[in-house]
Amino acid sequence: MNLMLACLMVTTMACSDPKEEPGKGSGDNNGGGTSGAVTEVTPVKSNLIVDLSTDKACYAPGQTVNISASEHVAGAKVRYRRGAEVIGEEAMSGSSWQWQPPTEDFTGYMVEVYRPGDDGSVTILGTIAVDVSSDWTRFPRYGFVATFDASKMADGVIEKEMEYLNRCHINGVQFQDWHNKHHWPLGGTRGNLDAVYKDIANRDVSTEVVKKYIAVQHSLGMKSMFYNLCFGALDDAASDGVKEQWYAFKNNRHGDKDMHQLPSSWKSSIYLLDPANREWQAYIAERNDEVYSSFDFDGYQIDQLGNRGDLYDYSGSKLNLPKGYASFIDAMKQRHPEKRLVMNAVSSYGASQIAGSGNVDFCYNEVWGDEADFTHLHSVIKANDNYSSHTLRTVFAAYMNYDKADRETGEFNTPGVIMADAVMMALGGSHLELGDHMLSREYFPASPLAMSEELKTAMIRYYDFMTAYQNLLRGTSTQTEFDPQMTCSDASKKVTVAAWPPKKGNVTTYSRQVGDKMVINFLNFVNIDNLSWRDLDGKRSAPRLQREIPLTMNCSRKVTRVWTATPDAHAGAVVELPFTQKNGKLSFTLPSLKYWSMVVVE
Repeated sequence: MNLMLACLMVTTMACSDPKEEPGKGSGDNNGGGTSGAVTEVTPVKSNLIVDLSTDKACYAPGQTVNISASEHVAGAKVRYRRGAEVIGEEAMSGSSWQWQPPTEDFTGYMVEVYRPGDDGSVTILGTIAVDVSSDWTRFPRYGFVATFDASKMADGVIEKEMEYLNRCHINGVQFQDWHNKHHWPLGGTRGNLDAVYKDIANRDVSTEVVKKYIAVQHSLGMKSMFYNLCFGALDDAASDGVKEQWYAFKNNRHGDKDMHQLPSSWKSSIYLLDPANREWQAYIAERNDEVYSSFDFDGYQIDQLGNRGDLYDYSGSKLNLPKGYASFIDAMKQRHPEKRLVMNAVSSYGASQIAGSGNVDFCYNEVWGDEADFTHLHSVIKANDNYSSHTLRTVFAAYMNYDKADRETGEFNTPGVIMADAVMMALGGSHLELGDHMLSREYFPASPLAMSEELKTAMIRYYDFMTAYQNLLRGTSTQTEFDPQMTCSDASKKVTVAAWPPKKGNVTTYSRQVGDKMVINFLNFVNIDNLSWRDLDGKRSAPRLQREIPLTMNCSRKVTRVWTATPDAHAGAVVELPFTQKNGKLSFTLPSLKYWSMVVVE
């Protein structure tokens, strides 16, 4: 896409009044006319004319960050923030430069290019996040690729796709439907790879394309994960050494194999095996040996198919699939201890056993109609946090505008996608959605809906925000949740503020204590007509922009600073707020709330 155009478009989409001229920013000053204990704050405006990029999605401690700008603005400055703290500042001396972040591990930063004004204000010209983390699974931002035919070898195709994922700081990529057969994923054999083979849908897969994707991703600091079921075999599996005694059966007489039916034009339907069967585990682990020796994958994205009802092994004993998943994960980790493992919990089926195995690197939940509400997203994160003893983050595979994608082609509904992402990210999760297209189906290669330029830009803003403020959003567990008992102190605003869970017509807060900081996320449900994240028909309207909301909350500890940031204005830059504190109450004014604004009380 034209990234300069994208930077201009975000202003009209998410920051400004509809009557404002594109590219001029919202012009919001900090906190309105509030006065109190802290009154000297710098007014912040925005004119987002500078597009920024970095050479990697994630940096190891000690690595140098190479930053590029779409233009050099005379008189502009660059500052580097960790939260609201400015840790460095310099003049913008050209359209490219290097920055050496602190060596502190697992830290997010925001880079702000700004122009100081004669009136003491600053105008934000562009921003970009930087993640310094030695392990991508601490703050996973998961993407995907799903088509591997020769068209991807055209000049610059893979590089352009990965350029956008890099701009969104995607640090892990799932390879969906890259494999030859579920029980024999390699196209060919070790040392004698097929140049081209067919996937399950009889689409061409080029070995060269798979290898090039991995190489480009690694050059950008991303990790590459191959996809496969934990228990899938095609109808020719016996000829490849898969035994009848390994399968899962629908009755206790081993007469009816469990099967996932696929179209007749595809290679085969998928027959299910017992994931706890030790011989099957050894068999597929050997096949994975061949994969790892042939491709530089960093790990295995394990899939399942949800609750299958009562199933039996060959001897007639009832299977415990969730327990079998944990056994399978353990076997894969034992065989390849250096490789990463992630396993899907479809509708949370087996989530406790998967996270409790201690051998997956984050929690991955494919959410469906039985987990369709915003409240379910919180329940999933909270459950995963408990299952993993407060150690693992959650990624949602959540398919937007599903019914619309089933009946028509066109574009994603931007407000629906943004609202879902705002909630997921505010709760501390992330969303598997970005790849060689945006996801709308569980069959990853399908792409009936496309991203508009407006939505592409919004995703850059949201992923910048999630990355820059990851320590505040994702660096703590649900144990630190609290209710700030927030109220709007101006009845004429007609704004009701209440703590999670959300209600139609409310501004909802979701809050956590992070060290000595109170992090309060404001989510705008004021004119939302339903509380499902799915936006099935793609008809969700954008929430009504709220401006200058005077707020009061309980706070007995002495406050030294209050600041806000939002992906919907000023490209996520920090805005410090005046505040008063008296008799255990803290008061400040939130400048604006479109979808999501974060306030941090230090």
